[in-house]
Amino acid sequence: MNLSESEPIPDDPNRLPPARRRRALRLLAPLDADEQAAFSSELALKISPSFDFFLFSVIAAVIMGVGLLLSAPALLVLGAVLAPAMTPAIGASLGTMLGSFRFFFRSLFGIMLASLFVLLVGYGIGILARPWLPLDFGLASIYTQLNWTNFLLLALGAILTSAAISRSTKGPLLPSVALAYELYLPLVATGIGLGSGAPHLWPDGLVVFTIHLAWATLLGALTLGILGFRPLTWFGYTFGAVVSLIGVILLIGISGAGAAFGGQIALPTAIPSATPTSTLTFTVTPSPIPPTATLTPTLTPTPTLAPTETLTPTPTPVLALVRTRDGLGALIRSEPGGQVIGSFLDNVMIQVLPERFEDNAGVWVRVIGPDGTQGWMLQSLLVTATPAPNW
Repeated sequence: MNLSESEPIPDDPNRLPPARRRRALRLLAPLDADEQAAFSSELALKISPSFDFFLFSVIAAVIMGVGLLLSAPALLVLGAVLAPAMTPAIGASLGTMLGSFRFFFRSLFGIMLASLFVLLVGYGIGILARPWLPLDFGLASIYTQLNWTNFLLLALGAILTSAAISRSTKGPLLPSVALAYELYLPLVATGIGLGSGAPHLWPDGLVVFTIHLAWATLLGALTLGILGFRPLTWFGYTFGAVVSLIGVILLIGISGAGAAFGGQIALPTAIPSATPTSTLTFTVTPSPIPPTATLTPTLTPTPTLAPTETLTPTPTPVLALVRTRDGLGALIRSEPGGQVIGSFLDNVMIQVLPERFEDNAGVWVRVIGPDGTQGWMLQSLLVTATPAPNW
């Protein structure tokens, strides 16, 4: 059989006529086996993760982890922008529609390996944050809970990224920022919870990541199917593989949902609302009491004696002069015969208190020196300057 000269050999998809090239871009199954192989190889090369994918995943995880610790939403957005294009997640979707177990699990392995690096980065940040505990993990706890806002952003990112990757082989994928935001943030929060020991971040964040990844893959596969990507046959081996891979995705999603609802993990805590309770109040109505006669007392004035002021005599202080035989002065002690706490020269006037004590050394009296020092001295070393009883 001779090929027409106007129709190129379909080994190179770039040499196809314009109409057939557009069809090849719309359909997963091109016109023949050669075109299918070329198209699948080109798309698989574009979607397969590279070293840059893992490197920028780590960089994005570091920025997101710092943003969660500082409760800075701007850093979370910056980390998502610097994250690589989440093509492996869409690769799993494409492998599902292609019915290729090899391509599906290779893409799934790539996204899971990058996710492991992100989890380890969060774990390291959690360990480094331990000296500053307790910290406010309120922002991190938001991304470890299932809510409709994050799910809608995830769905939008998965659908638009799948559409963009099926139409263009070059250039950045802006919708992939939403996928990185919803897939990597729960993992970073999980790692921080593991490293710092903060409650409710682990395993809640891991459950959220599992559910998000399953839904992103499923929504990406549905988007590719709507755009015209089809298996080779609907009733052959490829169709059975598609059903099997969709079952794997649903199994992952259902297992995560079962952990969430069965173990009450990654679910927001319900805040009980106050229920008003009516309280019966009994009102006592007083019964009228007939008036009774009231006696009016008559006041009789009683003479009051004026208080008599009592004079309290002030004792006259007893003063004495220090007088010793040798004229060297006398010592004052803390107690009779005790430790020396000072000394006074002869002719120094001191005040003698009523306390007295007698022992073998003689009679001791308690005195106050002119400098306020209180202590004990022998009575024989003093000469009274004022009359004193029993002196």
